[in-house]
Amino acid sequence: MRSLLIPFLLITAVFSLVSGFLSFADTVAAMKEPDFSKGLPPAEAIVVLTGGSERVATGVELLRTGNGQKLFISGVHKNLSAERLVKSLSVPDDLRECCIVLGYKAVSTAGNAKETRDWIAKEKFKSMHLVTANYHMPRSMLVFRAAMPDIAIVPFPVSPENVKLADWWAHPGTISLLVTEYGKYLIAGLSIWINSNLL
Repeated sequence: MRSLLIPFLLITAVFSLVSGFLSFADTVAAMKEPDFSKGLPPAEAIVVLTGGSERVATGVELLRTGNGQKLFISGVHKNLSAERLVKSLSVPDDLRECCIVLGYKAVSTAGNAKETRDWIAKEKFKSMHLVTANYHMPRSMLVFRAAMPDIAIVPFPVSPENVKLADWWAHPGTISLLVTEYGKYLIAGLSIWINSNLL
């Protein structure tokens, strides 16, 4: 019996990982960008996690269309100003000056969550749109909800053109991206569990 137990546990673990990954990939592939024309759930703030130009453009469009009072862009490079970041997006000067805030401290998703939590608390907001890439959204929501359990977080996934999710299994680059992101998602979940149960 003992000689069979270890192989059984290994097979079970592999099966769980593979089935979990397939479920994760299907969840990401099913994420679609919300349609502005159909209206969006209300939120006071808009938070963009840097990592792609589509994310910032989407955040600015949310702000411009009145889907948030202020836009916070987290994880900005220290040498990048608000003017340079949004200069190609035709943002009116008054909107940029009053309502766009850059965060320079974060270098990871956990850092994004901490930086955003501090800003949200300072502004006394209770709800936010979270803008990031679709493949990054599951981990972002997991980390942000753990950091801000009292804040209503509305996901706004952005679909990068270079990530082929419709038939992800046929694109090695997309498979590699999803496998990497799934691994980070599991590590983030484990870290949150350890912090909440053992520390």
